[in-house]
Amino acid sequence: MSTGIWIVVLILLIVVIWFMSTYNGLVKLRNLVEEGWSDINVQLKRRYDLIPNLVNAVKGYAAHESGVFEKVTEARAAAMNATVPADRAQAENQLSQTLKSLFAVAEAYPQLQAAGNFAELQQELTDTENKIESSRRFYNGAVRDFDIKLQVFPTNLIAGTFGFAKKDFFQAPDDVNAAPEVKF
Repeated sequence: MSTGIWIVVLILLIVVIWFMSTYNGLVKLRNLVEEGWSDINVQLKRRYDLIPNLVNAVKGYAAHESGVFEKVTEARAAAMNATVPADRAQAENQLSQTLKSLFAVAEAYPQLQAAGNFAELQQELTDTENKIESSRRFYNGAVRDFDIKLQVFPTNLIAGTFGFAKKDFFQAPDDVNAAPEVKF
């Protein structure tokens, strides 16, 4: 009889250890997703901080292009206010389109293209775009791993019980992730 009790205790211990390990794995993956989203936000904030400087640099040479400046400012504000990945991706797409129009205006002014400040801002924006792409890949990889873990049996039983929910990918159109093309 004591052997039977030990077997039951051992089975219960294995189940408890499996349960704890599964729950902790879900928490770890959820935290990786949150870390990835935070990294995206850091890079997007850097991008948002660069945009007013770019607008001001172009304004000095093309003051009569106020419509473009207003569109860039509005798109920047919309992107900054978006919170969920789907909304953020759409707002970022719009912002990228308006940045392209800003760079198109800048192309018409050779003196601006030669200005060191503008060239430096352009390089920083290109670097930031690359960092956004890298952060997006990390985030989407973490979301993929988390969502798979949520869907497999028997982990899905624990995930459902404790309210772990599927996460959205940060999907932006391909042209959003490419640095704006500027011709000198």
